[in-house]
Amino acid sequence: MFNPSRDQVRNFFIESWRKYQAKEVLTPLEHIASDLVLLHPEYQALLEDPDSLSRDFLPEDGQINPFLHLSFHLAIEEQLSIDQPSGLRAAFEACQRRRGNRHDALHDVLECLGETLFDAQRNNTPLDGPAYVSCVLRRARSN
Repeated sequence: MFNPSRDQVRNFFIESWRKYQAKEVLTPLEHIASDLVLLHPEYQALLEDPDSLSRDFLPEDGQINPFLHLSFHLAIEEQLSIDQPSGLRAAFEACQRRRGNRHDALHDVLECLGETLFDAQRNNTPLDGPAYVSCVLRRARSN
């Protein structure tokens, strides 16, 4: 199973962004990553900063880890492309119709993924796919 280290994940996003800016050929995954960075201009300077490889982003300091955020986005894009867990794509599309734009709907899914991962870690259980999809559906029906 593929289990990249923190540095490998960070290098992947940094290198994808560098290649995009240099107009180099991107792999399909690098293309998705650079598109995600384009959706998050607040992260672009960070990806250009060599010190970002070793920087810690502590929630107790009110910080969001941009690499974790982008990684969640990347995971969701993969999940949507294969509709895994089953029903996620339809739930996402319902969320997107309600929100009116794709990025806001992706953030709804991201919140649900985070909650589902937290529950799995807290309970020491596998990720509950149906609960994840149900969370997205609830968000699709909410204001």
